[in-house]
Amino acid sequence: MKKNTWKKLMSLALGAMMMLSLLTGCGSKTEDSAPADSTPAEETPAESAAAASLLEKVKTSGKLVVGTEAQYAPYEFKDLNANFAGCDMWLAQQIADHLGVELEVVDMSFDGIIPAVKSGQVDLGIAAFTKTPERAEEIDFSDLYEKSAQLLIVKAGNADLYSTKESLAGQKVGAQKGTIQSQLIQTALPDSELFELEKYPALALEVQNGNIAGLVVDQAVGESLIATSNGGLEVSNFAFTSEEASFGKAVVAAKGSEDLLAEVNTVIDQVVNDGSYLKAYDEAVELAASMGL
Repeated sequence: MKKNTWKKLMSLALGAMMMLSLLTGCGSKTEDSAPADSTPAEETPAESAAAASLLEKVKTSGKLVVGTEAQYAPYEFKDLNANFAGCDMWLAQQIADHLGVELEVVDMSFDGIIPAVKSGQVDLGIAAFTKTPERAEEIDFSDLYEKSAQLLIVKAGNADLYSTKESLAGQKVGAQKGTIQSQLIQTALPDSELFELEKYPALALEVQNGNIAGLVVDQAVGESLIATSNGGLEVSNFAFTSEEASFGKAVVAAKGSEDLLAEVNTVIDQVVNDGSYLKAYDEAVELAASMGL
């Protein structure tokens, strides 16, 4: 009797263990094989912004962020009240108004603007950018809104001394770092030594002090530097050929920003054809001159 009872107990225990194992296995199988939710996960704000076009982003935010370097009168500078001024800043405002958004300008070093455009830190770069094939590999350009001759600015009295490529051979010639003028010196004046600084006022001082032979700059900016040099600077009698320096200014945007650039081009076409950009340019020249820039 005792033996049979023991066998029954063992049988019941074994059966219970098998049942528990079966239930556990079924539970695991049900959890692992349950069909995944086929509904797409809701996009995060960051993912939505990345998927949206730049034009949509600007309109959704209600703000156009423009990068510039506000020490390049008459294109971009600050007035006596520390407000952004200049014909490029006027153009930026026209674009923002056309889009129906507010304008926010970010002042930064010139050579930092294109990286900021590429990274999305700013929506557009407007800083008298010259359209070049090299830059076009990194960013997209709008239509041209202005063309400017390039001048060699020298110390007063040296206009004839530095009037040929031969006379500039072995001499230091200045340009703002990261600009098309730096490239121009290297291609058109290969026997000269490129001298770069961040700001044009500092370069002008180097010329006046006789530390460098001259500096290369857009005509309007060069004339402004001369006007505020107290007779210390003048235009050299040297001239670049049209093949060497046929430059046009354009707005820059990140690759793939065709929708926003189409709106920018609409504004450019209007202000160039109706003469309002040229008027803004002339007014900016007068304001910069009155401020001694």
